[in-house]
Amino acid sequence: MEANKTAELERWFSLEEISKHLGVSKDTIRGWIKKETIPYYKVGRQYKFKVSEVDSWIHSGESADADK
Repeated sequence: MEANKTAELERWFSLEEISKHLGVSKDTIRGWIKKETIPYYKVGRQYKFKVSEVDSWIHSGESADADK
């Protein structure tokens, strides 16, 4: 139950925050969004990210093909 509560309370990250978290530029993140490779959500005109989903994407190896 505790794990579910943590997942529900996970804070959304902005484009700038996720780029800092991954150590890449905002333009790189935008490119990945355009290719629909990185997990993201669109809220109005803003992109939002769940760090747990982005980290899982990295760990899965799918991110290795993001720039192709």
